Amino acid sequence: MAASLIDRVRVVYEDDSVIVVDKPAGLLTMGTDTEKLNTLYAALQAHAGSRRPPQRIFIVHRLDREASGLLAFAKTIEAKEYLQNQFKEHTAGRRYVAVVEGRFTPDHATIRTYLAENRALKVYSTTKPSVGKLAVTHIRVLKRTPKSTTLDVRLETGRKHQIRVHLAERGHPIIGDKAYGSRVNPIKRLALHGVHLEFRHPDTHEMVQFRSSPPKVFGPL
Repeated sequence: MAASLIDRVRVVYEDDSVIVVDKPAGLLTMGTDTEKLNTLYAALQAHAGSRRPPQRIFIVHRLDREASGLLAFAKTIEAKEYLQNQFKEHTAGRRYVAVVEGRFTPDHATIRTYLAENRALKVYSTTKPSVGKLAVTHIRVLKRTPKSTTLDVRLETGRKHQIRVHLAERGHPIIGDKAYGSRVNPIKRLALHGVHLEFRHPDTHEMVQFRSSPPKVFGPL
């Protein structure tokens, strides 16, 4: 792994088919037109390429640059296809902890909309299935304070910025999410962390589960 990222990326699990890592906030999952080297994908490619014999890395799913938490990558084409099919069929599990502005109610909620993206690359909900893609987010309140609410968020679908948009459109933007209306940022980062990831292993076909604790700056749960 690139030397500059060794201390920033924790490898949670690794074998010949899969690698699961804990991505830090502020690091791109994969390259863009303006940034190709300082990414999690590039670091993992260097890590795998240093093995003997050299291995490869394939992207399975992504996490926003501003968010942190668990991500799975494949190390073979076969593993990539097997894992991606689980995400497409909603049989892989992803849960996040988010801290939002205000007191979210009720204790449990499901948000179901169609998400689309405008020319400014901002995602929004629409009532037209022909314009957007179905997005379903399940929410459970973990803790409320006078000014914020900590939520357990389970994704049924995995659209771009899905959690951020759904919570903002309910009037509760994630703390630190200036792009979607947050007005405060006391922790100097986006308060969104992938805490749980589960899928069937491409080799054994058995369900495997991984857990990452939310950052301490999110506060006690």
